[in-house]
Amino acid sequence: MGADDRSSVTSSDRPSGMNLQQIREYMENHYHEPLSIAQLAHMANLSPKYFVYAFKKTFGQSAMDYLTDLRINRAKRYLLESEYRMREIAHKVGYSDEFYFSRKFKKEVGISPSEFVKKRKIRVAACSPSVIGQLLALKIIPVSAPLNSKWTPYYYYAYRSQIEVCLEYDGLREADWRQWVRSRPDAIVGDVHLSEHVRRKLEDTAPALFLPCPPLNWREQLHQIALFLGREEQCKAWIQSYEQKVQFARKQLAPVLDTDSFVVLRLCGEVLYIYCNQGIHDLLYYDLKVTPAYPAEALYNTELTIEQLDRLDPDRILVAVCPEPVSRAYWLSLQHNEAWCKLKAVNRGHVYTIPSDPWFEYSATAIDRMLDEILLFFTGKNPKRMWRKSMETSMSIIYNLPY
Repeated sequence: MGADDRSSVTSSDRPSGMNLQQIREYMENHYHEPLSIAQLAHMANLSPKYFVYAFKKTFGQSAMDYLTDLRINRAKRYLLESEYRMREIAHKVGYSDEFYFSRKFKKEVGISPSEFVKKRKIRVAACSPSVIGQLLALKIIPVSAPLNSKWTPYYYYAYRSQIEVCLEYDGLREADWRQWVRSRPDAIVGDVHLSEHVRRKLEDTAPALFLPCPPLNWREQLHQIALFLGREEQCKAWIQSYEQKVQFARKQLAPVLDTDSFVVLRLCGEVLYIYCNQGIHDLLYYDLKVTPAYPAEALYNTELTIEQLDRLDPDRILVAVCPEPVSRAYWLSLQHNEAWCKLKAVNRGHVYTIPSDPWFEYSATAIDRMLDEILLFFTGKNPKRMWRKSMETSMSIIYNLPY
């Protein structure tokens, strides 16, 4: 390493002997400075050649590629959120030449900075499966999101090939938001359950929206996300289509269900719970107006016995069985339990098992999928074909066309 390489690294603000993790954190805070491999290697007390090897082996990406990601991500934010001129943005993200910055941006993003502002296809990172469901309703497939074949099978198998960075399902970890830097999102949508530390890091990566807690209802959430991402028209169209589908479903279900009463049960371990989450409440009792056998106003997850269930005397039962061995074994044994078999709903064959996906997720897409399952349960017909045929009939009447 030459003397010139070391001259810009002072012991006061760039301590030597830093480990690679500290080096990367330093880069995150000083990306706007003229950093070089020689400088970073000196800070780590490594030769430039070994530093290049060690950084890429440790983080799966070269130090200069990581620095470029940091700079381009920050440049996107300036382009979208500020009135800075191109030269000012270039300087703020570490490029002394605005023309080089423009060429570099186009090479990395595929379009020039000015084209990015005008024509960009927004790249959104999702922090939870429910956010995926909201984005899909707005015609957006996230560039990064938590996926799992067990807990989110629908999103996992339908969209994993289209999602660039698939994160672990069990909460965001330090490594996850670092991967998001690599996916270069234009925006991030999450909720306030994320730690303050992670939220700050995500906000440094891209403009971020964190939905409040207690949560808004799914329509309000969808509208807030749409405003944030400039997708108001898609939001309006989706909700309008959903409301039409609800009216269609109520007409289809009315002669089948009449005034039948419902309960939803959750079976966990060897315990039964009468259960109602926000999605179940909104779909069954608000949108479809079915009759609850347990008319509690609030959401609930209350333990009960089969005798108490018998006193409620529901006409129909939906059952969610936790997907682990003890719960499944209890569910099998319960079907041979004499008291269970005497229940009116059981006698009539009106017991329906529901999976956690989508019934434990709260999003526009999940609610729509739940509605499809309800139609399938109680009509035995393919809900998508029924809905499509209904829309074709409506359009034929409007335009006086044969169908």
